[in-house]
Amino acid sequence: MERKYFPVAVHLFLLDKNSILLLKRYNTGYEDGNYSVIAGHLDGGESIFSAMIREAKEEAGIDIEINDLKIVQVMHRKKPDEERIDYFLCCNKWHGNIINMEPEKCSELRWHSINELPKNTIEYIEYSIKNYLENNCFTLFGWQ
Repeated sequence: MERKYFPVAVHLFLLDKNSILLLKRYNTGYEDGNYSVIAGHLDGGESIFSAMIREAKEEAGIDIEINDLKIVQVMHRKKPDEERIDYFLCCNKWHGNIINMEPEKCSELRWHSINELPKNTIEYIEYSIKNYLENNCFTLFGWQ
């Protein structure tokens, strides 16, 4: 029997009081025009913390200290053609100014109330934020 391998991604809940930083996807071919959070795949040879620090720098131009990151949720997500493992990390401290470093993939970075997300937030992102607010640290998505 062939062993399956799942892509692993990290997602950042960058928080400022009751607001969360969302980015609007653009020109990527996946969920364009919808809101997500700073995120990306592990490149290999890096921890989830290192990957999150790298993605925050690449996408928003900010520096995050490893001690300021906290794993708040793990999601086992099923899509029609694959399964994924997503780690969600929370942070409310960073260095530098938030700048859209990838305008070719992101049309905006904007703070939104964590309790009133835009209607066009990607479904699994909205679900993960809801679960974070309810202190659920593990979730399944797409299995129904």
